[in-house]
Amino acid sequence: MGSCVVRVGESDPPPASLSFVAALAVRDAVVEALGDGTALALKWPNDVLLHGGKLSGILLEMVRGQIVVGIGVNLASAPQLLDRKTAALADVIAVPVLEDFAANLAHHFARRLADWRAQGLGRTLEHFLAASIHAQGSPLTVHDTDGSQLSGSFAGLDESDGALRLRLADGSERVIRAGDIA
Repeated sequence: MGSCVVRVGESDPPPASLSFVAALAVRDAVVEALGDGTALALKWPNDVLLHGGKLSGILLEMVRGQIVVGIGVNLASAPQLLDRKTAALADVIAVPVLEDFAANLAHHFARRLADWRAQGLGRTLEHFLAASIHAQGSPLTVHDTDGSQLSGSFAGLDESDGALRLRLADGSERVIRAGDIA
């Protein structure tokens, strides 16, 4: 879909939390295209799901002290992946006009970015959790970037940076900053 550059200020929340801003903006744009959000859900840290299939990809990259936020949305078709279900907007509605969808997404990203700056990360995380598949105590398995797995239950998001808190069987908590959730 596209990328934008965000210059992060000293008083802004942590740059990695822009993934939540992007996911919420994608959700907002898709809700507008669909007319409602009942078929949509968010999955930590930045997946937007349509009928349980991954609808978008979001990537953050630091370049010369600025964050490049890349967002892709499956409008006409979705790639077939062996490890996960995917979805496209064309699965449920007529394919949106690319330019119109992009402009709408940019509008929602700008609004969510302004909220992230003005209201702080806590408010952004509240909005993310309100549309999330993650409920307190729900079982999760985290596949770490090194290939290991860790199972437990959802214990919320860390207010400081949006990291996932995983409650282990022994009652302790592990903070997860990167990984894939099943």
